[in-house]
Amino acid sequence: MIKKTSKNVLRKSVHDRIRKKISGTTEVPRLCIYKSLNHIYAQIIDDENGVTLTAASTLEKEAQELSSKTNIEAAKKVGAMIASKAKEKGITSVVFDRNGYKYHGRVAALAEAARENGLEF
Repeated sequence: MIKKTSKNVLRKSVHDRIRKKISGTTEVPRLCIYKSLNHIYAQIIDDENGVTLTAASTLEKEAQELSSKTNIEAAKKVGAMIASKAKEKGITSVVFDRNGYKYHGRVAALAEAARENGLEF
């Protein structure tokens, strides 16, 4: 019998495979993203110390003027916000963790906006 699995279960298994290979250090932390139905989130994480260094999402005041918090425009705004917050903390390069999502649409838009605003990965 064929067992059906949900899209989120498959995403989590892909994420586990990715996390075996990449890890954020103090010098080069990990930029991890998460998409929900209503918002998009980004965190810069130091896995050695288990600390979130900075975070940005569509819940913040800077993103309140957006008409939709789930589209590519919102992802670009979050990418720019996370890059500016990283610069303030002195972070210039990160390892990108797409969290099991395909590098397409909102994920790619967030990554490109972060690159355009000064993050290297």
